[in-house]
Amino acid sequence: MGEAAAEPVVFEQPLNERLRTFLRLDFLYSQSLYHNDKASSWGSRAAMSSLLDMLAIATRGDVRSDVLKELERQLARLNEYQNHPGIDPTRLRALTGNLLRLRADLAAAGAAWLQPLRDSEFLAAIKHRSAIPGGTCEFDLPDYYFWLSQPDALRMEAFVRWQGLLRPLCDAIAELLWLTRANGRPRDELAKGGMFNVAFDRETPYQLLRITLPANLALYPEISGSHYRCSMRFLEWRDIDIRPRQTEADVPFVLTCCP
Repeated sequence: MGEAAAEPVVFEQPLNERLRTFLRLDFLYSQSLYHNDKASSWGSRAAMSSLLDMLAIATRGDVRSDVLKELERQLARLNEYQNHPGIDPTRLRALTGNLLRLRADLAAAGAAWLQPLRDSEFLAAIKHRSAIPGGTCEFDLPDYYFWLSQPDALRMEAFVRWQGLLRPLCDAIAELLWLTRANGRPRDELAKGGMFNVAFDRETPYQLLRITLPANLALYPEISGSHYRCSMRFLEWRDIDIRPRQTEADVPFVLTCCP
């Protein structure tokens, strides 16, 4: 039997600042969970870096409010489906119930939900030294080095506590991203000479573009634009030491626009 075909590669492009923030937080949260599960001092260092990046994003603006607003928007959309023919009422109730639970958990966290992380002198010192290349070495932060030398279970327990403060936000974001992707409608397109332009209906704003390419094409898209229009060109991947160039071939791909 031949080898199984490689999975297609999906590239995503957010079309507004809100979704860009959601995608970054989702990425960092997944990364922190992965590294914490490694149960090593190096894994704890990597998880700490992700945690501090999440804290920087979450404290930059009112992300919690943005997530609550998006939950409300998705709940309103689901409510509109109730009278549509062909809708599975059981599935609809499950989706609605999940969003209501996530909204309640995030609302219950309160406006000061990140205060314990902000008030931590331990985290603040690591954040400050992290701005310096190699600034978290043992001679820079002996208390951090001592903590990293503690048993894995103790460090992992601390991360579970810190991540628990962010979990209501990140669980809600994960569900919202899933719904956004699920609401997209894929269509086959062709980028002639490696170029493709798309304009969007202003009455139906989109939040996310997904470009799906066969893995064997060795191409990737470079995308620029906004929620009104986007242009993309497909670049040939050759090697990390060779500058990529736009392909001259026509590129078939699947475009999914997600509202």
